Amino acid sequence: MKLYVGLGNPGAKYAAHRHNVGFMALDQIADDYGFSSWRSKFQGQMAEGRLGSEKITLLKPATFMNRSGQSVGEAMRFFKLESTDITVFHDEIDLAPAKVRCKAGGGHAGHNGLRSIHDHIGPHYDRVRIGVGHPGHKDKVPGYVLHDFTKADHAWLDDVLRGISDGAPMLADDDTGRFLNAVALRTSPQRPSTGKARPADKETAKAEATPETKDERSALQKLMDKFT
Repeated sequence: MKLYVGLGNPGAKYAAHRHNVGFMALDQIADDYGFSSWRSKFQGQMAEGRLGSEKITLLKPATFMNRSGQSVGEAMRFFKLESTDITVFHDEIDLAPAKVRCKAGGGHAGHNGLRSIHDHIGPHYDRVRIGVGHPGHKDKVPGYVLHDFTKADHAWLDDVLRGISDGAPMLADDDTGRFLNAVALRTSPQRPSTGKARPADKETAKAEATPETKDERSALQKLMDKFT
C-alpha cells in the first residue's frame, strides 16, 4: 500500500490557489480511477482505490499548509507505513509553469508544507514537484502562491493535471521515468510532420468521440464550475 498526499489549504477561499495544486492533482486521480468518495480521516480528507495492482490511499490534509505533517504522520502510523511509501504532490516555485519533476528525499527548500512533514516523518519520502513559476522576488512569494491561477494558466494546468493522472499507475509502480513521459505527452504532445493523424491517433480520437458516462471535465474545471 502507498499513501499519496496532496498539499493545499482547506476551504473554498483557497481552492483555486497555486498553493493548492497538490489537492487538484489528487482530485484528478480520484475522479479518473474511480476512487471512493472523500471522507474525513487523519485530520484531512481521505479516499481509497487502486492504481494497477497497488492499493493507494489519497490524503488531503485539512490542517492548513504549515501543519500538514500532523495529518501525514497520523496516517503513516495508522497504516504502519514507512516514510518511503509516501509521495507528496506539491507546488514548486523553482520550476517553470507546466514543468513536473520527481524527487526522492532531500530538503524542504522553505516550503511550509514540506517543512511540517519533515518535522513529523523525516525527509525520506518522495515528492512530485509541480511547477507554478516564481513571482520574481522572494518577498512576493506568499502573495503569489496564495492567489488563484490566472485564466492564462488554465490551459497548461489542465494538461499537467491530466498528465499526472495518466502517469499515476506508473508512479505507483515506482517507474518515475514513464510517469514523467505521461506528463510530457500531455504538456508537449508529439505531432506528425504532415499534420495528419497517425493510425493510432485516429483510433484514439475515435475512442474519445464515443459517448461515455464519464465526466470529462478536469479537476480544475470542476473546481472552477463549482465556485463560478
